[in-house]
Amino acid sequence: MAQQPKIVSVTDLPTHEAKWITLKKIEYTDAEGKSRLWEVSQRKTRKSSGIDAVAILAILKSKTNAFPPSTELPAGLIDEGETPEQAAIRELEEETGYKADSVIESSPLLVSDPGMTNANMKLIVLNVTLEDKLEAPDQKLEAGEFIVRRVIELKKLLTELEAGYAMALNGV
Repeated sequence: MAQQPKIVSVTDLPTHEAKWITLKKIEYTDAEGKSRLWEVSQRKTRKSSGIDAVAILAILKSKTNAFPPSTELPAGLIDEGETPEQAAIRELEEETGYKADSVIESSPLLVSDPGMTNANMKLIVLNVTLEDKLEAPDQKLEAGEFIVRRVIELKKLLTELEAGYAMALNGV
């Protein structure tokens, strides 16, 4: 029987046990020549591409216009030897089951919390063309992944994002 996930405990993580991140203390000299210290988290998962992850905006369309254009927003880490675009196509299929037929756009390198972490990513927009109806193909999730596929009509995306943001602000 499925149950709601819950946090069982929170403990400090020794850096030698951390799989994905580490903490660093940076000593630097500012523009006035004063010595300063800063703390940041750094990803341990960055591969030779220099890019950690991809966020994916998949545009789902029907060849027969059987449903309105819709979207899905998965994300994932880039494997060694992959381009961000290849990682986006792989992650989309793993997490949603949808297979992209083309890359529409690849953003410049993005950072989400400069000063706190060195983590970076690219936003990759993918096109997914379905023959007719909106399908729900099998996901290819890894052990421990419990990802709920949620397809949203493009014309409702902004409203859905605003509602989610409002819920987050209210602690829901």
